Amino acid sequence: MATKLYDNIIFGPVHSRRLGLSLGVNLLPLDCKLCSFNCIYCECGWTEKGHQPRFNKREDVSRMLGAKLEEMAAAGTPPDVITFAGNGEPTLHPEFEAIIDDVIKVRDIHAPRAKVSVLTNGTMIGRESVRRALLRVDNNIVKLDSAFDDTVRLIDDPLGNYSVAETVKNMKLFNGRLIVQTMFLRGEYEGRTVDNTTEREVSAWLKLIEEIKPYKVMIYTVDRDTPAPDLHKVPVAELEQIATRVRALGIECPVAG
Repeated sequence: MATKLYDNIIFGPVHSRRLGLSLGVNLLPLDCKLCSFNCIYCECGWTEKGHQPRFNKREDVSRMLGAKLEEMAAAGTPPDVITFAGNGEPTLHPEFEAIIDDVIKVRDIHAPRAKVSVLTNGTMIGRESVRRALLRVDNNIVKLDSAFDDTVRLIDDPLGNYSVAETVKNMKLFNGRLIVQTMFLRGEYEGRTVDNTTEREVSAWLKLIEEIKPYKVMIYTVDRDTPAPDLHKVPVAELEQIATRVRALGIECPVAG
């Protein structure tokens, strides 16, 4: 299937299924994906190996965001949320914490009602500076697609060392001040069955959610083109069944089908 990269530092706004009118911030290269995961469902395509890490300049992010927010405010259409996403994993940026501070200041000037959100795969939350930065934003949204390392390796294909246990340990350091985001999907990939909606998967995942104690869990399914061609949406009714089990733990759980 066709996938796409974001061709600017500030992109959108787009209507997000989970966040509303979202103005995107891309800290990663404009011509390739730079990520510590290689998810089979990523709308940006595959993570190509061999690229030298390159990041957008801190001052360019602040300047371009300010200009776009000023434009949107003048038009009477300020965003609901400013979202760090783009062509890979935003927390890889070496100045991530400082950029978060910059963006909050710019937001306060031009769009004080907008929330600041970060979509992260969680691979960098072991770093204290990254956790500090994430605790300053309105929505720090951390991925957890399975309770099992084998399933994570199949669906998310982490680059380098990764373990669910270590990720969950680091999630607990937020003391509930985080949102967990999980992609549920089915299909085939390289001759293997992909399905993290089985009872075994969901039960184990729910146990980790109960341990992490986030204040919200966002669950969703495939909606856009994916680099692996044989992936399928999970029906909203099934997502709602999973969400009901999360809500039984006293945790808010919106569903995006």
